[in-house]
Amino acid sequence: MAWLQTRRVIVNGNSMLPGLFPGDRVLVIRTQRVRPGEVVALVHPADGGRLMIKRVAAVDQPKGTITVVGDNRSASTDSRDFGPVPRSCVVGRAVYRYAPLGREGILRGVVPFPDAGDPRADSMKRDG
Repeated sequence: MAWLQTRRVIVNGNSMLPGLFPGDRVLVIRTQRVRPGEVVALVHPADGGRLMIKRVAAVDQPKGTITVVGDNRSASTDSRDFGPVPRSCVVGRAVYRYAPLGREGILRGVVPFPDAGDPRADSMKRDG
């Protein structure tokens, strides 16, 4: 039986609100196979010592890159700032919040992004 390689990650900052709060602790399964909508842990492409939690917005198979965004776009540093990320930066997929008590549970893979017809939709470009 093969054991899944896992890692525990603590969420810092407000970039993944309202789904993940600062201080939430999540279990990450090590993989570089990800799909749009999934929450992933990845190494910051410009600061290799920093781990980030973001949602996959797009996967470019031929180029081997992914586009990541924070759910709280106004408080997120993500692919809108540094561009698509090499798949090799992905540490794994966040699958379970184990703390704090009362907030534990499975992290659902897909949270729909607002569609283009929605006036609240946030494009991949930053305002101003």
